[in-house]
Amino acid sequence: MRLSVTPWLRLGYGSSRSFATVSEVPRIPQTIIEKVVQKYAVDLPAGKVVKAGDYVMIRPEHVMTHDNTGPVISKFKSIGATKIHNPRQPVFTLDHDVQNKSSKNLSKYATIEAFGRTHGIDFFPAGRGIGHQILVEEGYAFPHTLTVASDSHSNMYGGVGCVGTPIVRTDAAALWATGKTWWQVPRMVKVELRGKLAPGVTGKDVIVALCGSFNKDEVLNAAIEFTGEGVSALSVDDRLTISNMTTEWGALVGVFPVDETLLKWYDRAVNKLDLRTFSTSSTGIPPPPDHPRINRKRLDDLRTYPIASDATAYYSSHLVFDLSTLVPHVSGPNSVKISTPLPTLQSSQIAIQKAYLVSCTNSRASDIAAAASVIKGNKVAPGVQFYIAAASSEVQQEAEQNGDWETLIAGGAKVLPAGCGPCIGLGTGLLEEGETGISATNRNYKGRMGHPKAQAYLASPAVVAASAIKGYISGPDSLDAASLPPPGAPTFFSVEVTASGSAETVASASTKEPVLDGFPSAFSGPLLFAPQDNLNTDGIYPGKYTYQDDITLERQAQVVMENYDPSFAALVSTLVQNQPSSANSEKRGVILVSGYNFGTGSSREQAATALKSAGVPLVIAGSFGDIFKRNAINNGLVCVECPELVADLTKEYALNGQGGAGGLEGELTVNKGLGISVGMEDGKVLVTLPNGEEKVYQVGLVGPSVQELWTCGGLEGYVLKSIQAEQ
Repeated sequence: MRLSVTPWLRLGYGSSRSFATVSEVPRIPQTIIEKVVQKYAVDLPAGKVVKAGDYVMIRPEHVMTHDNTGPVISKFKSIGATKIHNPRQPVFTLDHDVQNKSSKNLSKYATIEAFGRTHGIDFFPAGRGIGHQILVEEGYAFPHTLTVASDSHSNMYGGVGCVGTPIVRTDAAALWATGKTWWQVPRMVKVELRGKLAPGVTGKDVIVALCGSFNKDEVLNAAIEFTGEGVSALSVDDRLTISNMTTEWGALVGVFPVDETLLKWYDRAVNKLDLRTFSTSSTGIPPPPDHPRINRKRLDDLRTYPIASDATAYYSSHLVFDLSTLVPHVSGPNSVKISTPLPTLQSSQIAIQKAYLVSCTNSRASDIAAAASVIKGNKVAPGVQFYIAAASSEVQQEAEQNGDWETLIAGGAKVLPAGCGPCIGLGTGLLEEGETGISATNRNYKGRMGHPKAQAYLASPAVVAASAIKGYISGPDSLDAASLPPPGAPTFFSVEVTASGSAETVASASTKEPVLDGFPSAFSGPLLFAPQDNLNTDGIYPGKYTYQDDITLERQAQVVMENYDPSFAALVSTLVQNQPSSANSEKRGVILVSGYNFGTGSSREQAATALKSAGVPLVIAGSFGDIFKRNAINNGLVCVECPELVADLTKEYALNGQGGAGGLEGELTVNKGLGISVGMEDGKVLVTLPNGEEKVYQVGLVGPSVQELWTCGGLEGYVLKSIQAEQ
């Protein structure tokens, strides 16, 4: 890793926050991820121990935005903000559309830079590299810290022991204005890596195989902690690759431990920084100032104050993967849930027309060196175009110094600027109709890297390079089959997790959450059930209305769920009109219950505002699409999970006792006259059947962060309140 020495804007970085020290063992055991979140959580009730499922207000170390900084600026201004709360917190990196030299794009980039300069924000221009790589190189993503980004691949920071997670643009604007935003701590999943990789097998093969092996949403919306004896033999670059693609696996966080492998990697980084001037004892030239984020004191603190998960910390799942049984794998075509051992795929000699060594996933110096070792002395096959782009300008400089960059060019590779480019479907070299490509990137979704009728595969840099020179998907000649395990599926399995120590056990009936003034003590009303998993945002709010900017909230309410059930809006309207007035601090309305992954799909916030406008103040589901949940809570729609209630309703009222086919009579929205009340202080759910019988369930508590957003009318109202309080 090569580190830039700019920008030197703020020496004495982190003086107001050192590393966490735990003077007393918490009463409730925590994972390391929960401990880091505890460190960055603000406004917690006295004695509150942060656990999975909690809604907390966080003040992350940093928030990164890239080409989407422009819309965040617009959102920042639209909510009335004029001042950045903490200019040290945001980081701007221009990286997505760097090949676009149109006047419109250059103007956008200039506007972003001017805003950053005006407010004293650290800014990295187009060509410096991909934002995620920059944050690691420059120490914005650092062990035992919490850093967020308005980009889904912020999971990558977990490769260096940093809790990285994605946010949406509204959150970024709120962070600029207040320094804070809310987060629901994901469920914790332990992924135990056993054994050691065989020669020629890489971190890319690990994550490709994990996505293909555990492909039943085992880690959906989870925070992954990688453990096991297999971790120590993985390089930091391998860890960054694996953490990066935990996004494609479905997780929101993917963290590796802070061990000697990582600390020695940082030692080498600091040593390089120490040599950036001609300072010696004989010249009398003073040593350079410490890097504001990567310096000896911070590394010493990591060693002095280690943080680890408690022995009895609870994980919702425990997955085991044996690295010693893994051969190189290839993902695809067009899905990360399909992974095939390379020897199996290689025998088919699948012809390719394009190969890519680009992106934040696998374009670091070690990746370029691996590809160069394969290309050396060879030429790219006729009819194949091989595109390369370093993850950053610092990476490219190191590859040039090592001779690897020149080797790739001499072999026929085509150079692109450091940036996202083809990985995001922008610029030169996209897949055309009917073409097949193999890439070291992170996503091979249909149409992402070019034409929807192209096919995309993912593989390690060495396999991509070998495929480029052979003209078909292949491993390098240096790959010794005798040193590899048998070319079948790797060994993987799940370990049964006992309920002891679970969130449900910890959050006993006696646990209560204080209810803020103005927030309802309970949400109650008639219960409607939509027996459907993966009810997506297009089903909730049709795409044809999404860009009608002048559509009113009343009109949104009239078309809500139109693509799922055209009768839904009228049914809700009738029920709302027949509702008695809310009593005391109770909030009445129609309570919608649905299946798993509710709100999956696009980021349209109207899916949330339409439900709320129709008279649905609270949604219960088995689980939620994370972006929908963020948009919902940002707009004052409360979301809680209750798998037990969903299971009972499905068994009792869904056709054949299964979701996806409507109710017993084929109705898409089930209305059987059930009533429901959800207590906000104790999380108790009381369902009243038509015969008067009552059933009791339990949901997680809605914390003060979400309560405060609700009382303010959503995140924008919260930001305005915060700004006014400061003024």
